[in-house]
Amino acid sequence: MLPTRVIKKTLNTEKNCKECLIRNIRSPQPQQPQDDQQWLLTCIPQYLGFSGSKPVATLLIYQCLLHWRSFEAMKTGVFDRILHAINSAIEAEHDVRTLAYWLSNLSALTVLLQRSFKTTRTALSTPQRRRFSSERTFHTSQTSNAGLAYLGGQSVVGATGLPQVEAKYPALLFKQQLVDLIEKVYGMISDSVKKELNPLLELCIQDPRTSHSNLAKSNTNGLGQQNQLAHWLSIVKVIANYLDVLKANHVPSILVHKLFVQIFSLIDVQLFNRLLLRRECCSFSNGEYVKAGLAELKHWSDNATREFAGSAWEALKHIRQAVDFLVISLKPMRTLREIRADVCQALSIQQLERIVGMYLDDVNGSNTISAEFASSLKAAAREEANTVTTFSILLDDDSSIPFSLDDITKTMPTIEMADDDLLPFVRENPGFAFLLQRGE
Repeated sequence: MLPTRVIKKTLNTEKNCKECLIRNIRSPQPQQPQDDQQWLLTCIPQYLGFSGSKPVATLLIYQCLLHWRSFEAMKTGVFDRILHAINSAIEAEHDVRTLAYWLSNLSALTVLLQRSFKTTRTALSTPQRRRFSSERTFHTSQTSNAGLAYLGGQSVVGATGLPQVEAKYPALLFKQQLVDLIEKVYGMISDSVKKELNPLLELCIQDPRTSHSNLAKSNTNGLGQQNQLAHWLSIVKVIANYLDVLKANHVPSILVHKLFVQIFSLIDVQLFNRLLLRRECCSFSNGEYVKAGLAELKHWSDNATREFAGSAWEALKHIRQAVDFLVISLKPMRTLREIRADVCQALSIQQLERIVGMYLDDVNGSNTISAEFASSLKAAAREEANTVTTFSILLDDDSSIPFSLDDITKTMPTIEMADDDLLPFVRENPGFAFLLQRGE
């Protein structure tokens, strides 16, 4: 029989072992950030979908970086690896659905960082904005074996409900590189739309029938007119498809709006310049044809709601006003002042002079303008030539990026973080269970 002292010591030891076991079960085991990072990098290229309107990939990346305290790391390679994984996924598939998916994810992730990073003196040293360069983005000097492991503790919560962190330079650079990627993907989508529209625009500037035919004569035949507008209807179909894809991927409405304003501006530039360069396009009947096509775009714009199409219709002002002049009635009775005030407010004198000089009334055969109008136009053209040193009657296509990070941040709704957003993903990927244990 064992002595009483030995029995008590044995019981205490067993009790301590049980307590240790319970603590080990209740407390998450120490993480291996390098392994966790590899799990994350493996998942990023996959299509993870959305939780409501929130991109799951964005939530996953953000929560992992927050968990590892990577934003506060002075040196870490995790940001480079994430950027490389995202860029590889973008380059692998150039279809619009993939691009829209990543535009949505990149925008949401960047806004989360913008709203989570405290504004400090360090933040003011954010690198100067530059154009995207894959070499610069993925070969920076931030290298490390792993991100910093999560240390526990509660972060300060900001007005947006997100934790506020003291972001160090690598995190600030990461945010800027995400902005560069947003611009890159936006540009790729814009180029894709232009590539589809350009061949159609070449066919939309002139009535497909003979240049001297009258569109009004076939208005009684609805099917015939619809066939004549087939190219215009194809344009509407293209932009409608892009809108559907962007909305399905929850791309921020401001980016969708900016994109369609830019698309309509492209249509304006292409059609207006072709009108100025081709005499056969400056006729009454051709004006009616283009006006009917523009009406199809107006109908689509009105139905697309202001949130997405917004002021896109206004971007067509040059071609709209030029066409309005072509089809306006009683031209010989109009004065230059009336035309400029009521019809062609956006056109320069030289642009108007060009259109007037090429105009042909192939329907009524009447005089284009009065002698008084012609005299006033010549005088105004001489005056404009004396005041403007360099001027081209042709329009330039503006392909610059029409938004900033502040624009996206101000217009994007609050992104609320909830375990339910990642729960279905974690069930299929138990390696990320640590994300659901952060509050314990």
